[in-house]
Amino acid sequence: MLNYIIIDDEPLAHEIITEFCSMLPHVQLVKNCYNAMEAMQFLNEHAVDFMFLDINMPKLKGLDFLKTLSSPPKTIITTAYKEYALEGFELNVIDYLLKPFSFDRLVKAVNKVSDAISTKTIHKESVQPSIANTRLFIKGDKKHHQIDLSDLLFIEAYGNYTKLFLADEMIVSHEKISHYETILDKNNFLRVHKSFIVAIDKIKFVEGNRIIIHEHKIPIGQTYKSTVSKLYS
Repeated sequence: MLNYIIIDDEPLAHEIITEFCSMLPHVQLVKNCYNAMEAMQFLNEHAVDFMFLDINMPKLKGLDFLKTLSSPPKTIITTAYKEYALEGFELNVIDYLLKPFSFDRLVKAVNKVSDAISTKTIHKESVQPSIANTRLFIKGDKKHHQIDLSDLLFIEAYGNYTKLFLADEMIVSHEKISHYETILDKNNFLRVHKSFIVAIDKIKFVEGNRIIIHEHKIPIGQTYKSTVSKLYS
């Protein structure tokens, strides 16, 4: 069962989403929030699997609220404004529903949530034990490269692939960057940009909006600034 909340200042939106989701046996509504502050308080005390989030709300807008969350639930944006779609996906939202949306379209979005959560669970169960041993096999260039995680400097997104920069080489992996964010130890590796994960102990210094590792200059994404600042504040 997947638990969800609705964050929207319009009661009608709550009614429509609740009615549609009531026809899905694997999801359960746990809270109706009518502004971002109410949702923030609830999420500070409860864990949910995903949320429906409206963009245009009073006081604190939906996307601004999403930026305040260090570990947000899977998010389905619901809005009448299509111009915010790019910014939404840069924040790793699962889907973007334009109001008014159909039942079929909502089901497609909820299925994306289910797939994302299922994939994350599988990765944790099947891959995490090898990470504890500080070594990892990387599929790339028709080979399986074994790397020592202590040699890994940073990872860069490369379309549907990733580039793994090691102390003395670079390997192109067939996995997306989200795969590595799931399996790597968060005490040792940090997502600092939608396209970059860095090894914390390899950071030489942080300067403005970039991180220096060896001769590499890695940008810090706007939504990750607060996370990075926790390293030294």
